[in-house]
Amino acid sequence: MIKFLDLQKITASYHSEIQDAVNRVVSSGWYLLGNEVKTFEEQYAAYCGSSHCIAVANGLDALSLILRAYKEMGVLQDGDEVIVPANTYIASLLAVTVNHLKPVLAEPEMITYNLDVKEVEKLITPRTRAVMVVHLYGQCGYSNELRELCRKRGLKLIEDNAQAQGAFYHTKRTGNLGDAAGTSFYPGKNLGALGDAGAVTTNDAILAETVRTLANYGSKVKYINEYAGQNSRLDEIQAAVLKVKLAYLDSDNAKRRQIAHRYLTGIHNPRIVLPAVQTEEGHVWHLFVIRTAERERLQQFLQEKGIQTLIHYPVPPHKQAAYSERNEEEYLLTEQLHREVLSLPISPVLTLTEADTIIEAINEFR
Repeated sequence: MIKFLDLQKITASYHSEIQDAVNRVVSSGWYLLGNEVKTFEEQYAAYCGSSHCIAVANGLDALSLILRAYKEMGVLQDGDEVIVPANTYIASLLAVTVNHLKPVLAEPEMITYNLDVKEVEKLITPRTRAVMVVHLYGQCGYSNELRELCRKRGLKLIEDNAQAQGAFYHTKRTGNLGDAAGTSFYPGKNLGALGDAGAVTTNDAILAETVRTLANYGSKVKYINEYAGQNSRLDEIQAAVLKVKLAYLDSDNAKRRQIAHRYLTGIHNPRIVLPAVQTEEGHVWHLFVIRTAERERLQQFLQEKGIQTLIHYPVPPHKQAAYSERNEEEYLLTEQLHREVLSLPISPVLTLTEADTIIEAINEFR
């Protein structure tokens, strides 16, 4: 069986360094708010090119805390609108609604499946205060046109960078393109911890300080609470593991690009729609997502060939029970994508031989 994602094999590739890092933390006796987190924050900020990094418990918290901080700063207030891709994982919307803000859903453009700037512009109202751009599947969704639109209309631009650590827009990396970015280090991400983890990156010192305070019970000084905050802190072990893996992120992304190139040049089945690539450096291939109107039959065919695939995502957020009040809304492009997408195996440990086996099987599909 070719696994969709072999996390055990990925972890094994760094085993000795991870073991040393974990042992160092365990032996130190310091497990929270210590030097491992501090140095990881410095290293990840430098990697993204941002001035500040605040390590938090997970990616959803990262996005939620950005919006919460903007509320505390007076930039946002209850009921304000945030434009969000309709075609995204539900966490993007949850971060908005948990802050008593209104997500306004924008249809994707059908080449990259990322935000369509023309659609965003149509959706701006007097209550719009921010746009959340999701770098879906690992491809940068930012553009100068989007940035200029936000600047012209006085909107904050927030990146959901959970899937694109290391991608570039020209000379700048994702995580340093908007006003702030939230990222996830869930184990399956390009930069993955051994559990839940996340971070906020920004060049706004006031926002950074507010996020850090909110994430630590609303406290800068122990037992003195400025806000009714929350507990969202990265622990020292996860920070130590992430420091190990950060050193390999660019080379790991290069391996993902190699596999993606193999797929793009090798798959010739007319029933399959291959992903489009705007620029090589702008895509880090968190997922390799194909489309077909015969998805279930193809997935079963590949399963019988010993190839595991996944669907990202089978049900769009507006059709989820969590947002039952929106279930009657129609986003036709988004719904088409969610009916047709299928994710093929891709990772730094997938071999070219395995990729060729997958290509051969897809080309045999009739």
